[in-house]
Amino acid sequence: MKRVSFAEFGGPDVLHLEDAEEPHPGPGQIRVAVRAAGVNPVDWRVREGQFQEVRPVVLPAGVGQDASGVVDEVGEGVGGVEVGDHVFGRGTSTYAEFAVLSAWAPIPEGLTFEEAAGYPSVVETALRIVRESGVRPGQTLLVSGASGGVGSAVLQIARDRGITVIGVAGAANQAYLRSLGALATTYGEGWVERVRRLGRVDAALDLAGSGVIRELVELTGDPSRVVSIADLGAPEFGARFSGVTGDVPQALAEAVRLIARGKLHIPVEKAYPLSDASAAHSDSRAGHTRGRRVIVV
Repeated sequence: MKRVSFAEFGGPDVLHLEDAEEPHPGPGQIRVAVRAAGVNPVDWRVREGQFQEVRPVVLPAGVGQDASGVVDEVGEGVGGVEVGDHVFGRGTSTYAEFAVLSAWAPIPEGLTFEEAAGYPSVVETALRIVRESGVRPGQTLLVSGASGGVGSAVLQIARDRGITVIGVAGAANQAYLRSLGALATTYGEGWVERVRRLGRVDAALDLAGSGVIRELVELTGDPSRVVSIADLGAPEFGARFSGVTGDVPQALAEAVRLIARGKLHIPVEKAYPLSDASAAHSDSRAGHTRGRRVIVV
């Protein structure tokens, strides 16, 4: 089979499309013929070696953790799923023609494979960091880097829970944030004052790692109410770095419920062929994403 891998840490050019042995599921796992794989910032951060201290990778390594596809093998002890089912979920080395998933759910009606591949990690992350921030219904949550996949999910999940959201993103994404129910403002000089004019901030999330932890602590007045998924230096300011994956099956089930209720939709901004994974990483790293980027197999 074909899969994307890397044998050294570095830029997008270290990614190569290679011939590899097909994986097979162990107990409690399934294998899918991959139709699409989600592109997450964690993918290129791992490729660059940023997370070696907290999430060591043995080289050579595959890439990707989210996928949608058609079940073609079922591991020992697995029930409730059959060969031929269309599922989306979380696994390993998902930029490939076949991948093993350890958590999955049926693709909700109306979602394409491309769309479904964009949900697993971002919904799990969004649910986890909203919980860790301690924000409650009736309060206001500030989200820095609000237009990407996780931000899109956070805005909609918070709105469904009665939480007001102030979203910070580039000028081109202001209308998109407002379409998701957020109060929107831009980065750049004076952004802290622009946020203050929009209202009191009870908790804050850093999704972009753009060096704003000090300002988020200042805006909330409480470092324990600031959570980052992108800045390993957040604890230096008393804030939390959230990097430990939570309950993925539960998150997938919640995603299915929200999608069925019409409360969650994450658009696919761009799809790339498997052979163009390096371009997908370059574009993801550049930021300014509106929704999700996916690899189509």
